[in-house]
Amino acid sequence: MTTLADVNAMNAAAFVASFGDVAEHSPWVAEKALGFAPFETRDAVVASFEQAMREAPKDDQLALIRAHPDLAGKAAISGEIAEDSKREQAGAGLDTLTADEFARFTDLNTRYRNKFGFPFIFAVKGATKHMILDAFEKRLENDSDAEFETALTQIARIFRFRLEDRISG
Repeated sequence: MTTLADVNAMNAAAFVASFGDVAEHSPWVAEKALGFAPFETRDAVVASFEQAMREAPKDDQLALIRAHPDLAGKAAISGEIAEDSKREQAGAGLDTLTADEFARFTDLNTRYRNKFGFPFIFAVKGATKHMILDAFEKRLENDSDAEFETALTQIARIFRFRLEDRISG
């Protein structure tokens, strides 16, 4: 764990090296978040990541959403996802799906991507596969604008979980 004092003492290279992977394959979020330093609290660090994402152009936000892997998708199964994603998906039981559950995730991932043009984003920490599947079904009923906003909100939750795991409170 890193202390808040250590975070505030980091130069740009050290900050991005430490937190550039918090936003899935998108170190630009950490680069922009650093612009809000110094941070008074860990929550302020979390807020800076969300603000950096929210203030980004829509194309950058879409690229960030698209950088996330499908839940229980081929990349997850083959281990080709970020370490944080691997741990988070395993914690939700997505690494031990039955054949039927895997087929259901595959179908939902395909339907979701076809409808919205990006992967289903769900901050899985603390969730079960059943909770995720229920959310998948409900969110397929959203319109594109609502789902884009929901994806950003879920990414902000992912930022929180990952930063809380790295920075002492």
